[in-house]
Amino acid sequence: MARVHIPSLMRDLTRGQEWIDVPGWTVGQVIDALDRTHPGIRGRLCQGNRLGPAVQASVDGRIAVRGLSEPVGEESEVLFLPAVAGG
Repeated sequence: MARVHIPSLMRDLTRGQEWIDVPGWTVGQVIDALDRTHPGIRGRLCQGNRLGPAVQASVDGRIAVRGLSEPVGEESEVLFLPAVAGG
């Protein structure tokens, strides 16, 4: 199972849990698994069938450039980060 870090602003949905282990072979499957046990997570992370514009996912320390289709290993660590913009 992937180990997922829950950002502090979403912990109201997870009863304060900071880390949650969930099944899934892609970022999208991990989000769906989280949403089944903690409804509302998908709505905060996704916009339609993609990550929201203010969210980036990281799998094992690398930004998930394939978005929801980014592969996740059985022992991967997944983090959701606010997207950074600037100029």
